[in-house]
Amino acid sequence: MTATASSRPASDDLTQPLEVGRSLFNSGMTVLSAIFTLLAIVPLFSVLIYVLIQGFSSLSPAIFTALPAPAGSPGGGFGNAIEGTLLMVGIATLISVPFGVLSGIYLSEYARDAGGLIQAIRFGVNVLAGVPSIIIGVFAYGVVVLSTKTFSAYAGGFALAILMLPIIVRTTEEALKLVPWELRLGSLGLGANRFNTIARVIVPAALPGIVTGVMLSVSRAAGETAPLLFTALFSQYWVEKPGQPTASLAVLIFNYATTPYRDLQQKAWGASLLLLILVLIISITARFVFRRRF
Repeated sequence: MTATASSRPASDDLTQPLEVGRSLFNSGMTVLSAIFTLLAIVPLFSVLIYVLIQGFSSLSPAIFTALPAPAGSPGGGFGNAIEGTLLMVGIATLISVPFGVLSGIYLSEYARDAGGLIQAIRFGVNVLAGVPSIIIGVFAYGVVVLSTKTFSAYAGGFALAILMLPIIVRTTEEALKLVPWELRLGSLGLGANRFNTIARVIVPAALPGIVTGVMLSVSRAAGETAPLLFTALFSQYWVEKPGQPTASLAVLIFNYATTPYRDLQQKAWGASLLLLILVLIISITARFVFRRRF
């Protein structure tokens, strides 16, 4: 009894430094993670604050309704660029979302045991996600612009759809994989077939993640410049039909930021701020609507 009683404090003396070391390591790593998280957030807020300071002073009601003024002349706006951006992003969304979501559903739910072909498809999607946007613009130029003999919003929407597609496919697949298998088994156990299980149980459960992927792809598409230089080009006028050269905020920013005119440079900052606001509104609205619904 005496030997047993005397051995317990010795064991405690050995484990106590180890527990203290683990606690210190855990606290240190927590602090280090918090520091690096703050460092990662700093560039984001720096960009937002700088664009807000530079662009807010140039915004006015006329900016949203007027056409661009001639170079060197004060006044004017970029209402046509807003219209063109919404039009081309809308066309790209209509093309990419059905293909991307259905492809993600197939890869996640129907092709789990399909072998090397599915791995090749996933590899192709990943490669497409890394292709430079200017290459996508050249491809869309060769496929659409040369075929139709004109720059157009259709060509711009086609190029943006290609850029959006891999993001939607990958996020849809990953969102569906995060749905617990118990939901699938429960639905099948209640008598639902595979299609009804996916359409009524799995996809609704994964919809917030899918919408997040769509919003990420829309954000990327709205800010792309290089593909639109090859496909939609630019225009000083309102969009009368999608089959003609179309202005966009991204190309307007590129054109105005490189001019020697101070007024146009200020409008470029205003367009940059507006582009950020549009993306933010779309993201917040989509997440709020689907959160309330599901």
